[in-house]
Amino acid sequence: MVVSTVDSILGRVLGQAPALHSYSISEVRTPMRDGTELIGDHFAPDSAGARGTVLIRTPYGRGFPTSALNGRLLAARGYHVLLQSVRGTFGSGGAFRPMAQETEDGQDTVAWLRGQSWFDGRLATLGASYLGWTQWTLLQDPPPELCAAVIYVAPHDFREAVWGTGAFTLGDFLGWSDQIAHQEDGGGLRRLLGMAWAPRRVAPGLTGLPLPHAAVPVLRGRAPWYREWLSHPDGDDPWWEPYRAGAALAKADVPVLLIGGWQDLFLDQTLQQYAVLAGRGADVALTVGPWTHFQVATRAAGLVARESVAWLDQHLAGGPAARRQPVRVYRTGQDAWHEMPSWPPPAEPVAFHPRADRGLTTAAPERPEGNAAFTYDPADPTPSVGGRTLTGAAGIRDNRRLERRSDVLTFTTDPLPTAVDVIGSPVVELAVALDNPYGDVFARICDVDERGRSFNITDKHLRLDPATPAGQVQQVTLTLDPCFHRLRAGHRLRLQISGGAFPRFARNLGTPGDPAEGRHMAPCLHTVHLSGTRLLIPVTVRP
Repeated sequence: MVVSTVDSILGRVLGQAPALHSYSISEVRTPMRDGTELIGDHFAPDSAGARGTVLIRTPYGRGFPTSALNGRLLAARGYHVLLQSVRGTFGSGGAFRPMAQETEDGQDTVAWLRGQSWFDGRLATLGASYLGWTQWTLLQDPPPELCAAVIYVAPHDFREAVWGTGAFTLGDFLGWSDQIAHQEDGGGLRRLLGMAWAPRRVAPGLTGLPLPHAAVPVLRGRAPWYREWLSHPDGDDPWWEPYRAGAALAKADVPVLLIGGWQDLFLDQTLQQYAVLAGRGADVALTVGPWTHFQVATRAAGLVARESVAWLDQHLAGGPAARRQPVRVYRTGQDAWHEMPSWPPPAEPVAFHPRADRGLTTAAPERPEGNAAFTYDPADPTPSVGGRTLTGAAGIRDNRRLERRSDVLTFTTDPLPTAVDVIGSPVVELAVALDNPYGDVFARICDVDERGRSFNITDKHLRLDPATPAGQVQQVTLTLDPCFHRLRAGHRLRLQISGGAFPRFARNLGTPGDPAEGRHMAPCLHTVHLSGTRLLIPVTVRP
């Protein structure tokens, strides 16, 4: 049996009640329908106190931190835990085909659980990111034994995450592919050194052209899926069907806890999951904190552990109610948590108008304001700074250096006389003409403090339709990602408009053809017609 000292320390660090059970850990092999065996670790509490089984399926290995934050933590509180390496990773048989392989393997794993003497018919699933994706694939056909799901920062539609803006999400998914390609190289120290060198190793794959060829020396043939993703930009392509688990939103009939971050790259899907499930009357709870993707497992680890255990205790073990209100959200700018019955609360839009002097006012101009223009050059692409990314310097960053570039337009209010609470999705209605039909737009709003520091709140990228003739003004609506933010009195609101955010999104090369095979580049002049452009900010309705 495992000595409980480590578990007691872990519990205190994560703000848990004392560990209740000793447990053992054993390796198990689970056969799939095609004969492939998947390897897992079974954390088994002493038989007198078992409270059900938690299934966790991961491509990232079964060691720290998952073994500690999930396996040990839950087993010490009476849950059987099966921590399983998905197909083709860390000793499990078969070849790894990310996302597309999990539907059948998840169902086969549950079928195997039914035959285990220690399985009592109560099942829950848990995990973040890819581990959450494996849950959505299972929820497309929920097993009758499933009693609850705990899903953190995870997509249900992977194609939308990769190509949803019309441009390939380059930095994140080349970086992720590189991580998977190298994650089993050598021992722990070698893997840590590999992670430290990853940004330098990946850089040639970001800047080189064509993109699939540039990635060859980075991935070394270990991530064949990367070229496949690049080669299927069409959202209607049936090739993407295995990468979509949206059917789960219509079928999930178990209590689901969703945890997200305002700066997580899957935030939009987390909130969509909540909206659909809540709209069906499903038992769903939502927590959104001020976190990036990785901070859910670091900065937020204690809160996430407490909410997860409470959810399992209620819905798997029959304990007390886990929450007072279904929704807990953190308001940035105010730095405070708020509980509410649903998301979002009532809000009404306030229109802000860009002016020729680069101001931003709620008063509509009395006469035409003219135009503002910039040139996007893919040979010197507008860089991405912070934001909802998986790799690089994610999250809230000072944008002043970015805003000094000639290819970034900014429009800024006077200091606000009172605090303004922004809640929901701001919208930019943009009137723009391109001298080259192959172009993108990127819009962002920032909170500018008394010292002039410009911190990003939310943004959106969009690849424009090249069928629009060059020079023709087009009306483009960009619905920015949701936010919950307080602009304090004395701060200013800033609107940014540019032609890209590289390498977060693959640059538009300004030339026709398959984006995966592009080699040649051409600049694009963007002319913003100010009179046809406005920013709509959803502001909290006050009693």
